[in-house]
Parts: sequence; C-alpha cells; structure tokens
Amino acid sequence: MNITHSEFVLGGQKSGKSRRAEMLTSDWLSAAPSHRAVLIATAQPWDDEMRERIVRHQLDRARRVPGMATVEEPLALGAALRQHSAPHTMVVVDCLTLWLTNQLMPADPIQSASADGWQTACHALCGAVAAARGPVVLVGNEIGLGVIPMGRDVRAFVDALGQLNQAVAAACDRVTLMVAGLPLVLKGAA
Repeated sequence: MNITHSEFVLGGQKSGKSRRAEMLTSDWLSAAPSHRAVLIATAQPWDDEMRERIVRHQLDRARRVPGMATVEEPLALGAALRQHSAPHTMVVVDCLTLWLTNQLMPADPIQSASADGWQTACHALCGAVAAARGPVVLVGNEIGLGVIPMGRDVRAFVDALGQLNQAVAAACDRVTLMVAGLPLVLKGAA
C-alpha cells in the first residue's frame, strides 16, 4: 500500500475503516526498523457496552498491529497530533466521529463545546495535519447518506459531521471511502 503524508479514511459503521488504518500502519511499521506508530483513540467508556467495545478493539488491534502504541485523547486532538507527530512515526486517529460527539454531546452536558468551540478545534486539527512531521491517518464515519434525521439535535450533529469531514478531506492528501471492506479512493493516488 502506498503511504502518503495524510489520509482520511471514512465510511459507514463496520465498513472496514479501522482495518484499512491498521493495514496502512502495518505497512509503515514493516517498511523500516526505525518506524513507529501511535494510535490516538477518541472513544470514552460512557456505558458498559462501550467499555466492552473499547476492550475488544484494544485486543483486536494488539493482535493485528502489535507495534502500535495507544494514547487516549477524547478532546484535544490537534494538540495530541502535534505532540506525537515525528518523522519516523505514523499517527492514526480513530475516530473523528466520536471526537465530534465528545465535543458536541458529551456525557456531561456542562462540557459541551459551542459551535465556535468545535470549529476552532477542527481548525486546530486540520492545522496539525498540515504541520505533521510524519504520516497521519484519520478515521471517521460518513453518516450523511441517509434520510434527514427528525430531531433538531441529531440534524445539527449530522451537519457538523459533514462540515468536519469536508474540512479534514480538504486538509488530507488522500481521501478513501470504505464500502463493504473495499477502498474507493476519492482524492489522491491509490
């Protein structure tokens, strides 16, 4: 697989997004003994099911990509990317959709970001992608292909995610849409 400076991998739930990021990471790690990889995980264990899901993902990832370290950062994504980016380190962010959820619909509503707050964080993230000193892979969901949601808050979230996806796609060298485990390159070389 051809490694670019930055790739945004998006698709529906269980479309193969994380698996593609893991394949890119495995290729990166096997390309040179000096290469490192760091996953910035954005999920938070809000409930029992989410805790179980996180543990399952950790175990699966450790088995598939044993050389990748994990850092948990649910909010300050731009700062975390800048901190962990290095010439011989691939940084994988999984996932932007949960990060936006943490910004706009946190478990503690007092921590909710304003519209300007999440957009400022989005600009910081895109700036960090552009300034990254090594390769970056970002994973996110495409949820705007269905019907318009009935609730105002859900419509606002879908709109915000669409804006986030557009900004990240513009900041990345390659954009890949995953469908049924198959990559469709939307931007950049395959």
